[in-house]
Amino acid sequence: MSGDLAESESRKLLQRLRDTLAAPGASQDRLDNITHHIADSIGAEVCSVYLFRDPQTLELCATEGLRPEAVHQTRLRLGEGLVGRVARTGQPINTADAPAEPGFRFMPETGEEVYPSFLGVPIQRVGEKLGVLVVQSRQSRRFTEDECYGMEVVAMVLAEMAELGAFAGGSNDGVTARHRFPAVFRGTSGQEGAAEGHVWLHEPRVVVTNPVGDDPQRERARLAEGVAMLRSRLDALLADLSLGGGDHADVMETFRMFANSRSWMRRMEEDIDLGLSAEAAVEKEQGQARARLERATDPYLRERLHDLDDLSNRLLRILTGQGRDTGAEMPENPILVARNIGPAELLDYGRKLRGVVLSEGSVGSHAAIVARALAIPLVVNAGRIAVEALNGDAIFVDGDTGIVHLRPEDSVAAAFRDKIAMQAEAQKRYADLRGLPAVATCGTRIELYMNAGLMADLPSLEGSGAEGVGLFRTELQFLTRTRVPRRGDLATLYRKVMDNAQGKPVVFRTLDIGSDKVLPYMKPQDEPNPAMGWRAIRLGLDKRGVLRMQLQALLRAGAGRPLEIMFPFVAEPSEFTRARAILGEQLERERQLGHELPTSIRVGAMLETPSIAFAPRSFFTSCDFLSIGGNDLKQFFFAADRENEAVRRRYDTLSPAFLSLLKQIVDRCDEAGVPLSFCGEDAGRPIEAATFAALGLRKLSMRPASIGPVKHLFRRIDLSELSRVVAGGMESDAETLRPAITDWLARNG
Repeated sequence: MSGDLAESESRKLLQRLRDTLAAPGASQDRLDNITHHIADSIGAEVCSVYLFRDPQTLELCATEGLRPEAVHQTRLRLGEGLVGRVARTGQPINTADAPAEPGFRFMPETGEEVYPSFLGVPIQRVGEKLGVLVVQSRQSRRFTEDECYGMEVVAMVLAEMAELGAFAGGSNDGVTARHRFPAVFRGTSGQEGAAEGHVWLHEPRVVVTNPVGDDPQRERARLAEGVAMLRSRLDALLADLSLGGGDHADVMETFRMFANSRSWMRRMEEDIDLGLSAEAAVEKEQGQARARLERATDPYLRERLHDLDDLSNRLLRILTGQGRDTGAEMPENPILVARNIGPAELLDYGRKLRGVVLSEGSVGSHAAIVARALAIPLVVNAGRIAVEALNGDAIFVDGDTGIVHLRPEDSVAAAFRDKIAMQAEAQKRYADLRGLPAVATCGTRIELYMNAGLMADLPSLEGSGAEGVGLFRTELQFLTRTRVPRRGDLATLYRKVMDNAQGKPVVFRTLDIGSDKVLPYMKPQDEPNPAMGWRAIRLGLDKRGVLRMQLQALLRAGAGRPLEIMFPFVAEPSEFTRARAILGEQLERERQLGHELPTSIRVGAMLETPSIAFAPRSFFTSCDFLSIGGNDLKQFFFAADRENEAVRRRYDTLSPAFLSLLKQIVDRCDEAGVPLSFCGEDAGRPIEAATFAALGLRKLSMRPASIGPVKHLFRRIDLSELSRVVAGGMESDAETLRPAITDWLARNG
């Protein structure tokens, strides 16, 4: 096919495919008719459609020219044979001698050995791989560039047909209906808890209902109008003074550069000339560019993938009228489903959400921090859920196990509701303990504090029965803004936090950014291991302007009352000494300015690196208090990245080695007379919390929802007995003390 003839034949073929889609009949009949039309149009003896049966397996679902008995019998693994290679790479293969190609797999049941010419193109939709379209010929030849291009256009239409359910059928067809059946996604727990609700998509999927265009001129005009509107909106965003220049302006300039690209426009116009609608042409170019950029090793080029997706999605929403600002109402009990989401966007939803599920993300991401602050279940790394889910779908989120049930069967729904009911009943029991102290049967008292990071957390202070805020994360106010917050705004916020605490202590941790928490307005550092890089107090000591400003805000907020400040990620004594000196300078500055000062100031450090556990005694005595940052300390102690699911659960907090380190820290703090607390996820797990108390820790800080279960256990056990069990276990050869402690708890009811 070439020239005007190519365009004419291509449009005729696409129109026949559209008519096939509209015709009544079984999905298998549609597939059979489609392969016949394609083979006839391109003049090939063979046309076959392979679709994914599961994420790793392709199945021959229809063919014109190969043996009919091979349909639904021939299967290949992803990457296996030429078909599997096309599916894995997302790139076409065009060869005159298929058996000579690397990785060729002979499938005798198909009878394909007499067809050496092979052209395979991916059936994909914006990076979502659905299958492979193959044409073959007896004549040994490479298919022309026009023929390859025409097959890519046809594959695009097949992808849209699959999205619309054209190939959905019964089990005999070997093809399942998309967006209809139950699905289970196994991700990573980002925040514990269980929730039932309905899907609310952060970026609603644009569905192209008209992949074939009848009138190329009309579709070109629609595309031109849509691109003009897109450019106008980008210009308006750039002109908005609220962006304030900087990185945001650079991003929008990149968008505008893409939007004004003549090559991008020309490729979409060529797709339209071959028979695609305007929106299908946008999706085709988006998908092919995505496949190219995903293979790029240059981080800059890979980052442009997000720019391209954003730009294409904006244009698709303009052309289809779908997505944001369409007036769709959030369903009852919404559970947010997204590929990823920023902290400010998640905060905009607020407490309306019952849970959050992300296809990407990490347990330490900004979204995870906000989800914990909002006390809603979160599952991250949940695979293809953002693709599979539709607005309003029933969904169950198990933040304890990281499992998500989409459109669950009745039996699964009933079991999940039982779990939620049991948790609710337990919370009622814990509520009765709210005003009671955490005193063990032996008389030992443990102070239970809560972690916070938002004003919205503070109502939990009274409701949970916490004795104060053991950790107030100050970075959220920086992460959710497009520029550095002003000192006055921070002082007002910190003052409100202390007001809402109603006299209970609040420990403010200074800015802990870097690693997985990068400010939107701060240039990211290209570090090979950011968790052990330029972060927290290291960044604060190098960027002293921000640290000084934050300390000034804290001093002004604490005027006339006690103030507690904690520096994060101290790895050697000199870092604490220098940070405390900066605080002293700001205190003197505030005194000279005549501002009212706090009545007292206690200054502490987070012990998050093994190195500081072995610091000289003078370091311990120089601190007013210390807090073990369990999450970081554990990952550095075991050399196990807590963002790496393959290793993060491999090492147990209750291993004798880690408990020995904690015991050493407890003893050193006792000897130096410095108060010590434990802050982290493990503090909120009853068995771990009891073990820490048995080691001598008397102050634990956790998420508000954990205080009830932890207090409930403390009030039923004898810590002096448990201390003997823990001490004995630490001398044993056991890899973990968990079985011994669990057995002891069971024996004691």
